Amino acid sequence: MAIRTGGQILIDALLVNGADTIFGVPGESYLEALDAIYERQNQIRFITCRQEGGAAYMADGWANATGKLGLCFVTRGPGVANASIGLHTAFQGSTPLLLLIGQIPRHQREREAFQEIDYRQMLGPITKWVAEIDDAARIPEFINRAIRISTSGRPGPVALALPEDMLRELADVEDLPPAPITRTAPNEPDIEQIEQMLNKAQRPLLVLGGSDWSTEGRTAIDEFAKRNHIPVATGFRRHCLIDNTHPSYIGNLGFGSFQSLLDYAISADLIIAIGSRLADATVRKYTLVKAPKPEQKLVHILPTHEDLGRVLTPDLAICADSSLCAASLNRSVTIANPAWEAQTKELAKGFQQALFLGPQVGPVDMGTVMEYLRATLPADAILTNGAGNYADWPNKMFTYRGARTTLAPVSGAMGYSIPSAVGAKIAYPERTVVSFAGDGDFLMNGQEIATAIQFGVNPIFLVINNGSYGTIRMHQERRHPDRVSGTDLTNPDFAAFARAFGANGEVIEQTDEFVPAFERALAATGPTLLEIRVGPDSFGPDNSLSGLK
Repeated sequence: MAIRTGGQILIDALLVNGADTIFGVPGESYLEALDAIYERQNQIRFITCRQEGGAAYMADGWANATGKLGLCFVTRGPGVANASIGLHTAFQGSTPLLLLIGQIPRHQREREAFQEIDYRQMLGPITKWVAEIDDAARIPEFINRAIRISTSGRPGPVALALPEDMLRELADVEDLPPAPITRTAPNEPDIEQIEQMLNKAQRPLLVLGGSDWSTEGRTAIDEFAKRNHIPVATGFRRHCLIDNTHPSYIGNLGFGSFQSLLDYAISADLIIAIGSRLADATVRKYTLVKAPKPEQKLVHILPTHEDLGRVLTPDLAICADSSLCAASLNRSVTIANPAWEAQTKELAKGFQQALFLGPQVGPVDMGTVMEYLRATLPADAILTNGAGNYADWPNKMFTYRGARTTLAPVSGAMGYSIPSAVGAKIAYPERTVVSFAGDGDFLMNGQEIATAIQFGVNPIFLVINNGSYGTIRMHQERRHPDRVSGTDLTNPDFAAFARAFGANGEVIEQTDEFVPAFERALAATGPTLLEIRVGPDSFGPDNSLSGLK
């Protein structure tokens, strides 16, 4: 043991747990931690971001791309208020994330001191745990507990407040071993019951969701589905849990799904949901699977007891880790039902056919753009998006082949696409990272292009510009036709905006301009923004303003 400041103890505790990257915006409330990072800069790096919401999104994107705990450091008051959107995104997306908050000095509490906030009240509903560390000697204990809570069961965000005087405090305390992560395996009787239910099923459906899949679990479910010819769908924005070219893959449930998949989900006589909460976005506001009692037989497998039976009443509820459950199924269950093979083949064919569209409205045909990207991007390319109708282009029209290759907010949060792409590229500088953003989405965190420039990474940003908040305009036209209010946008020249940061920027106004511009972006050493002017009539795949009217 050695006498260290609280800041040094904190960074050492993170290093013991394998941390190597922290995203954040600096603040005077945690200067001792920043100084400790300086001392250990050959072991851990601080990625300086331009706004705390962008920093939290970047940490979330990094965590989802790597499967590791994301770390974000922000200052008190306004800093944590900005970062809270990232906590909500991580909470609904089941992303392991630790938010470290510089806090006011301990003796100033309960005086409404400068930038004071009660974080337990503020952040409690959007985190798994919130705590404040009063004693520097207890930092290793709190860090290990926070990491264990964040990464065990259903992963999620945790927040720790760190009073600035506590970080300056000296303490003589020993580092702890890394926090253990526990996984729960299913019981053999549960697996046997699943086998019995499958033997009676004529129209089974396997739905995959959640964020905590290992490589081994992904391989196991791939083999299980292929051997048994069981159709597999993924939950909302969980496309990459299985190779989309897998013979059993029939599409992504939720908004943007094609009709034959929706019809099959409704008519299925058995749904086995592994890792997926079957939340309203996946089951289209509970029209596919009714709440509280589904019409289909339901086997619900989730890593925490709290979510089982919370909304849906399953016929069989299993508290187990998704990957361990997949391994048990693959090891123990083989069903010989010849009718499943033809059925699954037809459904998979429907998914593949739905990837090809007729001509799309506007001067740039995004269907043609997506055909090129599907054929060109490598299997390990990472695609990111935020929220908006434009997100249906990567969510509906791309085939994901590699694990952790789609980064998209399950919460439907705007502003996610740019920072998550920067975070993914920082994690994997050798891989292709493509961000899809709408014109509204982009300007919520477009400043994080500066972070990409500062840290020498080169993601490609595609800005789909239709001059409106398109999703809201779509709903507006359906409910209040021709009464436009609040949804039109006046935009800057996005390509010039990118060039102002030192990035490359081009405007795409015709379909045939896209491929050469994208090839230049792939060859560029710095980040590139391609503004794709699709026109005001374009609202996503086979969706247009004129069609709504």
